[in-house]
Amino acid sequence: MTEQSSDERARIRAAIDRLLSGQPTASNGALTVVALAAEAGVHRMALQKRHADLKHEFYERVRAETKQLPESEKRLRRNVSDLKETVTVQKAEITALRHQVTQLALANAVLTLQSKERHTEKTADNVVPLHPREG
Repeated sequence: MTEQSSDERARIRAAIDRLLSGQPTASNGALTVVALAAEAGVHRMALQKRHADLKHEFYERVRAETKQLPESEKRLRRNVSDLKETVTVQKAEITALRHQVTQLALANAVLTLQSKERHTEKTADNVVPLHPREG
């Protein structure tokens, strides 16, 4: 591990402690990776790439010490909830559309039968069609 990396890790750990104790000095104090990066004075991607273990440690401590869900998890839970609601609505729409298709198919069958009945009623007894109809 390089000296720069060791220094970043120390600053990140100190920032985690400040955020969790409610004493931020360089951020808005939110319990997010963005605030942690600002508080530690490192780029957010450093937390995502080089120090992912510290990011996970931060989220674990947020859960354990504050009994709160991290903001990213709250967003994911909201997305899951929204998607479940969308699926429920779409299932209801699919059911309604299937019912409508059935009704339209039945109506089509009735109209076809009525049309055939009208056609056979109009034909005179002494007329022989050139192309006899099947059915």
